[in-house]
Amino acid sequence: MTIKPQSVLRALFTVTILVIAVVLVRMLWADYMYSPWTRDGRVRADVIDVATDVSGLVSEVRVKDNQYVHRGDVLFVLDPYRFNYAVAQAAADVARAQADMAKAKAQVAEGASRDQMKREQAARRANLAGDVISDETREDAESAASQSNAAYRADLAAWQAAEAEYKTALVEQQTAQLNLTRSVVRAPADGYITNLNLWPGDYATAGVARMALIDVHSFWVYGYFEETKIPRVHVGEHAVVRLLSGGVNIQGHVDSLSSGIADRDNPTSANDLLANVNPIFTWVRLAQRVPVRVHLDSVPAGMHLAAGMTCTVTLLPEKHAGT
Repeated sequence: MTIKPQSVLRALFTVTILVIAVVLVRMLWADYMYSPWTRDGRVRADVIDVATDVSGLVSEVRVKDNQYVHRGDVLFVLDPYRFNYAVAQAAADVARAQADMAKAKAQVAEGASRDQMKREQAARRANLAGDVISDETREDAESAASQSNAAYRADLAAWQAAEAEYKTALVEQQTAQLNLTRSVVRAPADGYITNLNLWPGDYATAGVARMALIDVHSFWVYGYFEETKIPRVHVGEHAVVRLLSGGVNIQGHVDSLSSGIADRDNPTSANDLLANVNPIFTWVRLAQRVPVRVHLDSVPAGMHLAAGMTCTVTLLPEKHAGT
């Protein structure tokens, strides 16, 4: 049986195409499995819980939902009457304490003069001879000097107490003034008010957040990379962030890698404040996903970022931040 050259060429060509296809599929599979990229990225930002430092009735809300505010802008105001009354009461307490302190100081000066006079009299009479002054008179002078000294020490203690009361009244006055100042709540950073749910007439409790502010200068991206790709992720590598909504790519670099995620097989892990990343499928043992923080080097002008947006993160190992 004679094999035709054409048949051999066709077989070799078919085998070559098959080998090339296998190699390409293998390369594509390796690139998909191990190259540092992920579709599971989330835009994040610092969310500031705005709370009052004092409690009171909300009299004004000067912002609207999704409004952009600058650092220092007034967000809302508590009813100022109670705080003004407290400032006036504190000022009256300071004036009264100051008067008491001045009175005590005058008594101390008078007592010091009297004590010195009594001590000088007792000293003179102690030096007189027995035929000039009786022992009883000498003892009376010493007793009067001792009583005068005790009264002086009492006046001095009263002055120190009055001075302490005055300082306490000053602190209370400053606290009352601070409370009045803090009754006007200002933006702690530039950003956007989001999910506004505060209205005039609401009661604001000190320390309880009543408004959320997205810090506009704090946006970053968390890329949740499969653990099989983590060995190829390094701090400083250039990152390209592509939002699901499209538009111009955002350039950034790897800022840090997480060192812990929640272990779903360990029920106590949920209380450790570790990232809990859903591996999506439950019937297949998938690779865990490790959060990688990406710093955004520049955001294109006109692009609106919102915390929670979905994005694709691709790392370029040959490029590093600053190179």
